[in-house]
Amino acid sequence: MRQLSEHDAAYIYSDSAHANSNITLLHIYDQSTAPGGVVRFKQILAHVASRLDRLPNFREKILRVPLDLDYPYWVEDEQFNIEYHVRHIALPRPGDWRQFCIQSSRIHARPLDLQRPLWEMYVIEGLDSFLDLPVGSFAVLLKIHHAAIDVENGNEITSLLHDLSPSASLPPPAAPWFPESPPGNLALVWLAGMNMATFPFRMVQPLRSSWTAIKSTVKTFAGEILGQPHAFPMTRFNTEVSPHRVFETRRFALEDFKTIRALVPHATVNDVVLAVCAGGLRSYLAMQAELPETSLVAAAPIAVHSDLQSDPQTHLSWVRVGLGTDIVDPVQRLVAIQLASSSSAAMTQAISARELTSLAQQAPSLGIMVTSKMLRSASALLGGWAPLANCAITNVPGSRVPLYLQGAKLTYLSAIMPISDGMGLVFSVTGYNNTIVVSVTGCYEQLPDPEVLAQCLRDSFQEYLALAQRAVRAQRRKSSAVRRVRMASMTPVVSVKRARPQRKSKPIQDAGATI
Repeated sequence: MRQLSEHDAAYIYSDSAHANSNITLLHIYDQSTAPGGVVRFKQILAHVASRLDRLPNFREKILRVPLDLDYPYWVEDEQFNIEYHVRHIALPRPGDWRQFCIQSSRIHARPLDLQRPLWEMYVIEGLDSFLDLPVGSFAVLLKIHHAAIDVENGNEITSLLHDLSPSASLPPPAAPWFPESPPGNLALVWLAGMNMATFPFRMVQPLRSSWTAIKSTVKTFAGEILGQPHAFPMTRFNTEVSPHRVFETRRFALEDFKTIRALVPHATVNDVVLAVCAGGLRSYLAMQAELPETSLVAAAPIAVHSDLQSDPQTHLSWVRVGLGTDIVDPVQRLVAIQLASSSSAAMTQAISARELTSLAQQAPSLGIMVTSKMLRSASALLGGWAPLANCAITNVPGSRVPLYLQGAKLTYLSAIMPISDGMGLVFSVTGYNNTIVVSVTGCYEQLPDPEVLAQCLRDSFQEYLALAQRAVRAQRRKSSAVRRVRMASMTPVVSVKRARPQRKSKPIQDAGATI
């Protein structure tokens, strides 16, 4: 039995009928790489069952203290049944991308049963009309509650599912597991009284051990967000959300983002991501005749290295960055974002974002969950549902090497993020295997046409890419011309002398000859 932390308990308490703390990871696989070219549901079920011992929370449920006198506890679920949590469904024909997004959004929006372990997994087949995906692809959708994410102990969900090799072996038998009986109400009340009495002493050690992370997060949050309460315009995304969710996504090549960043000196891929999202958001609001005259603001988490040699860990901090949506010229918009990023105290300490996949050791699902946790915490600190920013943009580094599930190659990775009142739009940017995926999570009433916003993102990206490619061609022509001039100037001048014309020789007269 383990007690929830203050923050994890807050996620349980803050769940409402129209906004829960679920996060959903979406994986799509090519099963042609698996042995025999087929991965069956029973294989996945056995695979997950054999690795449940790596994630204790997956077999634990929430036990609340009577009258909520203390934070809830994790207790082992005596009725745990993996077949309840891992489910098998299929899309109806034709099985296109729009159907997949609608189905995924509906699954994400449904609250989890708090009387069971707080996760569900769906193996989805019938993806028959997906573009750029091999025939026979299948998806795995994993929905988990924020409170069940054990970030502190390094338990990572990606390791539960994936291997680094397509050589799939039979999963070992699941380790024996014997659940313990939960305590009764009297024992819980007694523990609550003990915790109240010893609370001041118990706070000393956690504060001491976590001081660096707390200092980094609080300092950044206070300086960048609370300390600069500059006003920003309200949009349709900064109102109360409904219980219904929408989701859309677009995929891009990492190399193209590297090409775009050359438009502005010292720009990073992170800056380009912000600029592409800003351009898409600007176009979408302009189509609705709702584009504010002043710039919109995004809350963005960044990875920061600790300055202390004794604590070389990486921490995430929040910054609030102007998106330059009031700037018409896309290059000038990127310039404004780059300047805002470089002038931020937190951004100057940020880990280089020239490649979103540079942190290969940080698995993608862990990064998504940490940033989402911070988003909910930051919003809660402002009180009620006061808007933290117009939207959130989370950049999540992923693995540079391909990942496999029972031999099936992972070809797509994205996330559906939780939204809340006052923050009804989140862009999730995941990096995996030299691909960048920008996903949009929103409220159905605020964003009834997510495919339009996704297309605006694509158009914004194509506009930047066309400008960057034009600049590259111009630079090549200029470099070629300079080389020709240099070659001409380096060619030695060779003087050529004219040959003198030879005189015609007169005939020699014989001295002895007479006429």
